[in-house]
Amino acid sequence: MGRRIGVLGAGAGGIVAAVRLLEAGYDDLVVLERASGVGGTWFHNRYPGLQCDVPSHLYSFSFEPLWDWSRPYGDGPEIRAYLEHVVERYGIRPHLRLDTAVVSASWDDSRSLWSVTTAAGEVLEFDVVVAGLGMFNELNWPDLPGLADFAGHSFHSARWDWDHDLAGRRVGVIGSAASAVQFVPEVAEVCGHLTVFQRAANWVLPKVDTPYTAAEREHWWSHPEEVLERRRAIFEQIDPYLTFQHPEALAAREQAGREAIAVVADPATRRALTPTAPYGCQRPLVSNHYYATYNRPNVSLVTDPIERITAAGVVTADGTEHALDTLVLATGFQTTRFLAAIEVTGRGGVRLAEAWAEGAHAYKGITTAGFPNLFMLYGPNTNNGSIWYLLEAQADYAVRQVRRMDAEGIVAIDVRPEVEAAYNAALDAAIAGIEVWSPDRCHSYYRSPSGRVVTQWPHSMSEYRRLTEEPDADAFVAVPVGGGAAVEA
Repeated sequence: MGRRIGVLGAGAGGIVAAVRLLEAGYDDLVVLERASGVGGTWFHNRYPGLQCDVPSHLYSFSFEPLWDWSRPYGDGPEIRAYLEHVVERYGIRPHLRLDTAVVSASWDDSRSLWSVTTAAGEVLEFDVVVAGLGMFNELNWPDLPGLADFAGHSFHSARWDWDHDLAGRRVGVIGSAASAVQFVPEVAEVCGHLTVFQRAANWVLPKVDTPYTAAEREHWWSHPEEVLERRRAIFEQIDPYLTFQHPEALAAREQAGREAIAVVADPATRRALTPTAPYGCQRPLVSNHYYATYNRPNVSLVTDPIERITAAGVVTADGTEHALDTLVLATGFQTTRFLAAIEVTGRGGVRLAEAWAEGAHAYKGITTAGFPNLFMLYGPNTNNGSIWYLLEAQADYAVRQVRRMDAEGIVAIDVRPEVEAAYNAALDAAIAGIEVWSPDRCHSYYRSPSGRVVTQWPHSMSEYRRLTEEPDADAFVAVPVGGGAAVEA
C-alpha cells in the first residue's frame, strides 16, 4: 500500500506493530532500532537471574504461541530468542534497521508528513509513525553526591558488565526492586560480600516455577491445544484482580508475602524487609530466592539513607562508610517520559515534552492531540497485567485507524483535545478510586513529578481490549486527500 510507515523501536511493541502492519499489506515499512539487536528491554537487560514476572504462556503473542517454554516464568535469553524467532518468521528482518538511533521527529502540517532524524543526521519521511519506545527506555541514574568519585567499578543493572568478575569482591547494590530481587541471589553466590542499600521494602511473593521436564515439553508439541488452554487459564486467573479492588485478594497476597519473609532468620533484617506500604502500591514482585539470600553470612541489608559516595564506597546517614569494590545501580528507568525521551514536535511547533508538562497523557494510551498520525505503543496509562497482550490491542488499533484513513481518503487524523481530556478525566477518577495507589499510602514510579499517575491502567486487560475495539471515528478530526480544512473523521 502507498503509505510509508515508520516504526520506532524493535522491542516487543515495535515487533508486534510490524507484524500487524505487514499482515495488513503495509510493506513500505521501516523499523528503526538504536540497538544492535531486537528485543528492546529484553535485548539490553542481561543481568544474572533475569526472568519475566508474568507466566510465560501469557507473556507471548497470541498469534505465535511458544509450545515449549523451559519453565513457567521464562528467562531473559529465552524471551530474546523468542522475539528473534518472531522477527524471522513474520518477515520483519528486511524492514529492520539496527544501530539507528532516532533523536527527533517533527510533524509537517503543510505536507502531512513526519520527518524523523537519526543520530547519524539522516532524515526520513513517513506518513505515519508508530512509536514503540514504551516505559523502560531511558535509564534512571541516581542523583547521589560523589557518584563520579567512586574508585571501584560501577554500572547500571540494565547494562550489566559481564566482563567484570564479581568473584570475591565487595559488591554494593543500590536499589531493591524488580531487577535487584532477581539478580541479588545470583550475585550473593559468587561475591565476597554483598551489601544491599534499600530505600523502601517491596512485597516479594513466591511463585510456582519448577522447570518443565523434557517429557512435558515434548507433550506440548503434540498437544498445542493444552498450551492455549494454559494461556486462557492464566489470563482468567490474573485479569479480574488487576484493578486492585478486591480486599480479600490483597490481604491474601500480603499474608503470602509475610510468610515468605518469615524465612529470614534475623529479626531486625526481617522487620526491615517487611513493607509498610500496602500490596499493590508498588510493582508486584515475585521470587523464590530473594528473602533466603539474607540468611547468608556474606549478605548485609542497609536501610539508612545514602548520604554520599566516596572513592572507597558508600557513606550512609549514620556516618558508616561501607567499603566496596563494585557498585551496581539497580535504580530502574525514567518510566514517566515515554515518547518524550526523544525530541518530538507536533502541530504549531509544540514539543511533546511541553504538551506533557503536567504529566504524560494520551487517548486510550495510544494517540495525543496535536500530534497527528502518531500512534504510541506502551504509552501513558497502559501498564498492567501482561503488556504483550495490551501491545497486541494497541497495534491492532493503530492498524485499524490507518486502514480507515485509506478507505475514507484521509491523509491525517488527530484526536480532538476535548475527547482526550474527557478520557483522561475518567481515567484519573478511576485511579483515584484505587486505595492502594493513594499518594497518602504509596510512593512509586507510577507518578510524574506533578503527582499524576501516568503509567498505570486501572482496569482489566479484557476491558482495555474492549476499549480499543470500540469504533471511535468521531474522536478524531481529519484532513482529506488533496488537503483542505480538517473535518470530523
